[in-house]
Amino acid sequence: MSEVNTSPWRRLAAQARTGQLYLNDEAAARQVLAACNQRLDDLDETAELAKRCQNVHGFGDFEMSDVLAAKFRRQATGTDDSIDAIIDKDIEVVRDMRDIMAISIARLNNQDYTNAASLTAIIDSVRTPS
Repeated sequence: MSEVNTSPWRRLAAQARTGQLYLNDEAAARQVLAACNQRLDDLDETAELAKRCQNVHGFGDFEMSDVLAAKFRRQATGTDDSIDAIIDKDIEVVRDMRDIMAISIARLNNQDYTNAASLTAIIDSVRTPS
């Protein structure tokens, strides 16, 4: 992916991974991390609902109905601006935000944040109630 097409959050996540960026407030990082987890759960549900939009039918059995069905199907999937593509982009952004928060927590606790398992443990720790 070129630098031009990289989202700002992807660039910030890359800076966090190299130690150039972190949030210096563990409580805030944990709250944002929890919000990111909730948002990802919500987006997963939305993606499942959006899959239903790909099954377009019921407009009749004439030529114009096929054209209309194809138009709605393109809005659901298959283009950069389709519903599923937009949801996927949102998921990527929220994952980058979540990674930044997990790296911030790891740095504040002097943990190795280059290990994916340690970040996953941090991410999972805010899912369970204390």
